[in-house]
Amino acid sequence: MSPRLHVAIKELKRLHGDMQSGKEEVSKFLTQLKFIIMEIICLQDSAFYALVQEVVDKIKAKQNIQSDRWISPEEAMGKLRITSTTTLQRLRDEGEIRFSHPMKKVILYDTFSIDEYLEKHAKNTF
Repeated sequence: MSPRLHVAIKELKRLHGDMQSGKEEVSKFLTQLKFIIMEIICLQDSAFYALVQEVVDKIKAKQNIQSDRWISPEEAMGKLRITSTTTLQRLRDEGEIRFSHPMKKVILYDTFSIDEYLEKHAKNTF
């Protein structure tokens, strides 16, 4: 076993034992782990990201973290990678993404709808 892999496994065990680690620490560790895995095992990007998502899901389950289904306009714009509120309003007006208007000045966006919109417009590579 390579020394870097041994260190990574030790760090993963530490993170598993201390689930209160900050997001930055976990992110930094996952980045380091990606490079270690790429050196040892050649994974396709999709397989690596599926593995990372599985780890994240397990950490969230252990910490009882659930993502919000309804998010603010700022979060929706971040998820869509857009900077214009006009574009967000156009997507809402054209029925491309679902929203809720629970109070007079509060508009929330459905994360599932945003994910579906992004998947609908994803292009497959050759």
